[in-house]
Amino acid sequence: RFCIFPIFIFFFYRKSLGRSSVRSRMSLKSPKAYNSLPKGAVIWDPKPLQVKKIFEALKKGLNEYLEAHQAELDYLSGRHKDTKRNSRLSLPSLSPLQKQIRSVERYIRKLEFHISKVEELYEAYCIQCRLRDGATNMKHAFSLSPSTKASRESLVELYKNFQECTEDMCFIEGALEVHLGEFHVKMKGLVGFARLCPGDQYEVFVRLGRQKWRLKGKIETDDSQTWDEEEKIFIPNLHEKFEIKVTELRGLATILVGVVTCDSINFFTTKPQAIIVDITELGTIKLQLEVLW
Repeated sequence: RFCIFPIFIFFFYRKSLGRSSVRSRMSLKSPKAYNSLPKGAVIWDPKPLQVKKIFEALKKGLNEYLEAHQAELDYLSGRHKDTKRNSRLSLPSLSPLQKQIRSVERYIRKLEFHISKVEELYEAYCIQCRLRDGATNMKHAFSLSPSTKASRESLVELYKNFQECTEDMCFIEGALEVHLGEFHVKMKGLVGFARLCPGDQYEVFVRLGRQKWRLKGKIETDDSQTWDEEEKIFIPNLHEKFEIKVTELRGLATILVGVVTCDSINFFTTKPQAIIVDITELGTIKLQLEVLW
């Protein structure tokens, strides 16, 4: 009698898993959708909490862009009405103002589609996450029951379902990354008060996952700074944080100034974000960057 209830629940649960793979149902034909899933490798460690944070920040940022362009469209439409009211001539071709209105309308439609796609992906991700948690709970329930042939077969099936859900979650994470946009990172310079002297040379190394940016700078006699690069484009990643390392160059020797990490969740916004991070523990040298999404 002890085994009947878990087995009944399992067959009910297995019926709910009678589905084609998420990857076969989702219309993601672009090869960019596989950026985070290298050929021949599968990430078996999805991170639902991190994905939820990124999704909420991304959706908020996209809605900010949508509101800004909707306000621009309202302003242009008002100007167009005033122009038509004040003009007695009907122009045969589109005026520059009408072309601008149509351009903004097209961009708004693209944003709305982008938001709906992100929501669709996250909804599918949450479904797979719940199914995966259910498989985990059922595995635990069967482990407490006496071992029988039926229970062993059920455990094998549950393990298979658990793996499928995990793989589908990893796939959706890769598909979601395609919709994260770009981060344009600008170098604003080092701030160090008395620590920065004319002639000092520094190297800044910024990494986000596999993406790297290495640039060198020098403190000039007038306390200004020159850098061999000023801007770099990074593709956002669901799981990786910005890692920043600063070293001082002294001839052939290099001295580590400090290493810091910076989360990218706050960068999904319409306004440029200033980053000022303490490179040294006491904050005697700071690095200033600007991120535009």
